[in-house]
Amino acid sequence: MPGAVARFLPVRAALAGIIVAGLAALAWRLSGEAGGTRLALSLVFGALFGLVLQRSRFCFYCQWRDFLVLGDPRGMLGILAALAIGVAGYAVVLGAWMPDPSGTRLAPDAHIGPVGPVLVLAGLAFGAGMALSGSCISAHLYRLGEGSPTAPFALLGTALGFVLGFLTWNPLYLASLSEAPVLWLPRHLGYAGTLALSLALLAALAWPLLRRLPAPAPAARPDPLHAVFVARWPVWLGGLAVGALGTLAYLRVGPLGVTAEIGGRTRQAAGSLGWLPDRLEGLDTFRGCATAVRDAALTPNGLFVGGLVLASFAAALVAGQFRPALPNPGQVVRGLTGGLLLGWGAMTGLGCSVGTLLSGIMAGAVSGWVFGVAMFAGAAGTLWLGRRAGVLA
Repeated sequence: MPGAVARFLPVRAALAGIIVAGLAALAWRLSGEAGGTRLALSLVFGALFGLVLQRSRFCFYCQWRDFLVLGDPRGMLGILAALAIGVAGYAVVLGAWMPDPSGTRLAPDAHIGPVGPVLVLAGLAFGAGMALSGSCISAHLYRLGEGSPTAPFALLGTALGFVLGFLTWNPLYLASLSEAPVLWLPRHLGYAGTLALSLALLAALAWPLLRRLPAPAPAARPDPLHAVFVARWPVWLGGLAVGALGTLAYLRVGPLGVTAEIGGRTRQAAGSLGWLPDRLEGLDTFRGCATAVRDAALTPNGLFVGGLVLASFAAALVAGQFRPALPNPGQVVRGLTGGLLLGWGAMTGLGCSVGTLLSGIMAGAVSGWVFGVAMFAGAAGTLWLGRRAGVLA
């Protein structure tokens, strides 16, 4: 362990302990209030999600970039592991809730959105925003807890992107979204067929990646505390944890997602300033990371996001990875520009890499697969152009 980390570890560990104790106390208090169980669980799931993201560096763009630039497939295999666990978990939950999925009803609260050219455009924009800003929205949230100089500007840009998305929503809805099909695989294939098809697709994606795995490094005798609190967790372990958390969260609270609170609060603020149309056609009838105006001070997604940031902050403190720094002009510009694309893509696509892609694919939504393909394509194209222009590493 580096000397600087070891020297300040007791202080950092104490501060991290205070944060964890505060989160636990708040969850306990919320659970004792009428209707507070859902709020308490949202806070706990958010904290666990933040811990997993920070410790395993689970980031859709980072794993994709590592594969494209360095040829390292381990991160992408971690994402596929998360999806595989979540697909199986959702099948069990949905099979208990809706034994017959062939009717007209969709899975309750699941992120199942319309499929069409607008969704592709949203995915491309979101992917470009990831490449420009350096992360997806969930990764910017956990990096906010690490003191990232880019994350605050990327999140500010995301909020502005949501405003832009609201302003362009009505023309897109009337031109395409109002007639776009909402495709849910279990309705056509049943749960068993959806599970088999999803796992087969994930296995087909994993096979060429597995063949490119680097040779394992010589095993060293690990220090358990260092392995848990300081060293990076294997991405496959992070993926398994994300898949399990996605299933548990859906069972008890709702699908994983990090943009409902950002979008809802942005919609509320922009509406009060008179920036939005009087009516957003059909928006509140779609599933996904809803952007409904919220009157309550505490909401499930708001507590989820708050728990994510605070837990990642605590984890970064213990690991010596909380390194705040002043942003340079490039980080400000890339954060705001990338965030604008992230926000527009997330608003228009009814969610981000966590909500639309991760939770959508887990639920059997075709929209999750379409958004994911477009997102990775947009990120790859933007990264290629940025590296050729010398503005992206």
